[in-house]
Amino acid sequence: MLDYKVNEDLSLRMFTVDDADALFELTMASKPYLREWLGWLDYTETVEDSRQNIEGRIKGLIETGGYPKSFAILYQGKLAGTIGFNDIDRGIKCGTIGYWLGQDFQGQGIMSQALETIIEYGFKELRLHKIEIRVATGNVKSRALPERLGFKQEGVLRDAEWLYDRYVDHVVYGLLEDEWAH
Repeated sequence: MLDYKVNEDLSLRMFTVDDADALFELTMASKPYLREWLGWLDYTETVEDSRQNIEGRIKGLIETGGYPKSFAILYQGKLAGTIGFNDIDRGIKCGTIGYWLGQDFQGQGIMSQALETIIEYGFKELRLHKIEIRVATGNVKSRALPERLGFKQEGVLRDAEWLYDRYVDHVVYGLLEDEWAH
């Protein structure tokens, strides 16, 4: 799946280096909002930082045998966020999904639809057995997504991430291929 049309307004596609400006602008426009839960934002200071991020995503194609791990979320033709597999363990066929959406795109069901699409992609195209999502315990909005889509809470990782001035715990959610009812 290099490009996938979810519906009339929403599509997922592989990032290209031409997306660097749009990714940087979206990141900067949403930085105060996103900073509460994303620890990497202070390391994105220039368009070149966004370009290097995209180049790293493209290199991930080698790891998956030609399948993209991450995607640009496009809503009505505009870059709205990103979703994909932060990690894939080929030995146990498990992928861990990460996602974020720009502040102006919140509350429209975009991420729910994007997440359903990437789950389907993980099970069908990447042939994963299990998909995990790890979310800071206090990130209620992000926790609602796996809970709504049938993921099971598997545990809590203590002090799993450093967020600027404090550690946060992560809830680990898991979904097995035979539990996915789509």
